[in-house]
Amino acid sequence: MNDFLKNFSLEGKVAWITGASYGIGFAIATAYARCGAKIVFNDINQELVDKGLASYREAGIDATGYVCDVTDEAAVQALVKRIEAEVGVVDILVNNAGIIRRIPMCDMPADEFKKVIDVDLIAPFIVSKAVIPSMIKKGHGKIINICSMMSELGRETVSAYAAAKGGLKMLTRNICSEYGEYNIQCNGIGPGYIATPQTAPLRERQPDGSRHPFDQFIVAKTPAARWGDTEDLMGPAVFLASDASNFVNGHILYVDGGILAYIGKQP
Repeated sequence: MNDFLKNFSLEGKVAWITGASYGIGFAIATAYARCGAKIVFNDINQELVDKGLASYREAGIDATGYVCDVTDEAAVQALVKRIEAEVGVVDILVNNAGIIRRIPMCDMPADEFKKVIDVDLIAPFIVSKAVIPSMIKKGHGKIINICSMMSELGRETVSAYAAAKGGLKMLTRNICSEYGEYNIQCNGIGPGYIATPQTAPLRERQPDGSRHPFDQFIVAKTPAARWGDTEDLMGPAVFLASDASNFVNGHILYVDGGILAYIGKQP
């Protein structure tokens, strides 16, 4: 490897990706492992952690998994101490764990709204706060928040999610503002519409062979004319976790096939 490419290496770094038993988090963790990082992940229960560990083993990755509710501050603080003792100080944190509730705003109980805010916004605050002190002592750190196009746009039924992701965008910028002087970079990734098992029903062909209406909508709104794959997030995630991005801070990198740049076709 030549000296320039070493900037993209994660050799020996400890990377903690929250909620990374599957999906986007799993893809990012896989990319980090291929670049030499030690992988740590957590999920909400043992069943998900076990499924994640099985998937990592199948991919040839030696990952360490823990059960932890990222909305529980005491549990997160305890887990950080355990990770530091068993694996090492966290060099790279990816706040990936998240939920969505698709409910029209006027039909949504406040408690449901708060649940989304707790997982999608307050948890990244809790987890980031838990790892920053050791990053300061070590003299470097990378925090990557998984934002969303809903950090910029609204859409029907996702008021809580959009509010949380918009807040996460500003939390990203504020962590940069407070801790950039300690060589900590905090950036966000805003995925577009990604083909995952969770979105598979929206991409199924209709009985007449036509696309699902939502599938048609997304493809028409995306200059790339397709859904993204989890692999499309790997390169951006590695860049933001590596020394190649040491002067990139407070930035949200939208990996959306161009949706946010596009007004759409004329009817």
